[in-house]
Amino acid sequence: MLFDSSVRSELARSFGVTFVVILTIVLTMMLIRSLGQAAGGNIAPQDVLLLMAYASLAHLPTMLTLSLFIAVVASLGRMYRESEMTIWFSSGIGLSRFVKPVLRMSLPVLLVVLVLELIVWPWGNQNSAQLREHYQKRSDLSRVAPGQFQSSRDGASVFFIERDAEDERTGRNVFILSNKDKTESVTTASRGHIELTETERFLVLNDGQRNEANAATGERTRAKFEQYKILADSQVLRSADTLNPKATPTLELLRTPTPGNHGELTWRFGMCLASFNMVLLGMGLAATNPRRPNNWNLLFALLSFVVYFNLIGLSQGWVSNGRFGIGAALGIVHGGVLLLAMVVLWLRDQGNCIGRAKRKPAGVSA
Repeated sequence: MLFDSSVRSELARSFGVTFVVILTIVLTMMLIRSLGQAAGGNIAPQDVLLLMAYASLAHLPTMLTLSLFIAVVASLGRMYRESEMTIWFSSGIGLSRFVKPVLRMSLPVLLVVLVLELIVWPWGNQNSAQLREHYQKRSDLSRVAPGQFQSSRDGASVFFIERDAEDERTGRNVFILSNKDKTESVTTASRGHIELTETERFLVLNDGQRNEANAATGERTRAKFEQYKILADSQVLRSADTLNPKATPTLELLRTPTPGNHGELTWRFGMCLASFNMVLLGMGLAATNPRRPNNWNLLFALLSFVVYFNLIGLSQGWVSNGRFGIGAALGIVHGGVLLLAMVVLWLRDQGNCIGRAKRKPAGVSA
């Protein structure tokens, strides 16, 4: 039918353009963020593109949902502004008649969002966590830039090390300057390497000396050592075998009914339901006055998307904290939005019917 094909083609063009723009913006932001993390030593420089790919897959459901929502609002809004909707309404086609072609065009996107959220989302998070953890737990010194002065996380220490050409696990000519509690210490060593425990990372130095100076008392000490162990990082590192809920497969979350796992399920199922609800809600929010062409309806629709997206995160927190069950949280948030979308569509349809009745010429019987 001409009506269905014209609506679907209009939505498909708008969705494609919108998705390309949003994807470009998100990839640019991810690239800047990933390069910053690589420069700060949090991720390996050679893993930047791979981590970007995993992050893109994680955010792809949100981008697809937003692109589809904007496409519905923008396409129908244009038809309102150019009086195409008026022609369709005058032909006896109400706004509810648009639901079928819009959902037919949206169905492939909704299925992709479903697969991404339930299968790809945990897979991508798991691989990202493994890459980061593997880099953080490396026992060699390859992640330390040789020949450069680097500061510690708290800024209290500065160290310098040269890479040993024969052994990547060992560094040479180690220099550490530390300033803590009014005591300045300078430690030098001919060689050093990293040792890891379950919760801490140590820098083990060999054949060196340590000079300390107390600024308050003026006391100075000097000590030589054959081996000296310095705590480099006390951050607890999660084992790759212990997955957080974001990196746990959906079936495993269903088998392990804990508040944290139910909270993650609330997020995943919520995003799938939100992609469907936003299509219906966008149809109701697309209406605009052709005599006053503006984009206020699109801005209001984007504000509605932000509020809805935050409500999904809030419902996840409710379930994780044990305040609500997963069914109650999904029913309150997504059932409420679905009801709101249906009410808005019904009100738009009733307004169009009233408008057609008022425009009917006097003396003409139905």
